[in-house]
Amino acid sequence: MISYIRGPLVEIDEDMIVVEAGAVGYNIRVPLSVLEGLPAVGKEVRIYTYLQVREDAMNLYGFLSRQDLTMFKKLLGVSGIGPKGALGLLSAMRPDALRLAVISGDAKAIAKAPGIGSKTAQRIILDLKDKISVDQFLAPRNGGEESRDSAAGLSQAGKEAVEALVALGYSPMEAARAVGKTEITQEMTGEDVLKASLRHLAF
Repeated sequence: MISYIRGPLVEIDEDMIVVEAGAVGYNIRVPLSVLEGLPAVGKEVRIYTYLQVREDAMNLYGFLSRQDLTMFKKLLGVSGIGPKGALGLLSAMRPDALRLAVISGDAKAIAKAPGIGSKTAQRIILDLKDKISVDQFLAPRNGGEESRDSAAGLSQAGKEAVEALVALGYSPMEAARAVGKTEITQEMTGEDVLKASLRHLAF
C-alpha cells in the first residue's frame, strides 16, 4: 500500500523514527541497522515501508533499502515469526549478516538473537535457504555485466569453496564472508576460489 516515505527526519527514538511527508508525521518502527544509518534530524530520508494492519492498530515498519525490506518480508513468511520478531532479529543481526547465516546454514548465529531459539533458527534456514541467492555475495567485483550462465558458474565455485572451508574447520559464517571478499573471475574453479579465500582468513 505504501511503497516508501520520503521527507525530513523529524525524530529518532529507541526503535522508532518520525518522518514528515505531505505535512503528516509518520511513526515508523525500524531495526538497529536503520538507526545506525540515518542522517541527522532535519535531513531528508527515504524509508521503504511495510504496513501491518490489525484490528486494533496499524503499524509501519521501515528500512533504508528495498533489499532489506524484502528480507523482512521473507522472515514474515516463516512460521512463528511476526513483525516484532522479524524486527528484533534484524536489530540483532544486520540484514547482510542474516543472509550469510541463512545461505551458510549457521543456525548458531541466528539463535543468538533475542527470542530466537535453535529450533526457530533452523526453521528460518530451512524456509529461506532457497529464497536467498548466494550470487549477491559471490558475484564478480569487476563491475562488468555477466551472463546468467556465468553467474551460475561463479556461484557454484563459491559454494564449493565455502563447503571446503567449513570442512577445514572454519565456521559457515567465516567461510561465507571470506569467499564473499574474494574477487572471483569466470575462469576460477572451486579450488581457485578456496585458495584466494584463505588469504582473507590469514589476516
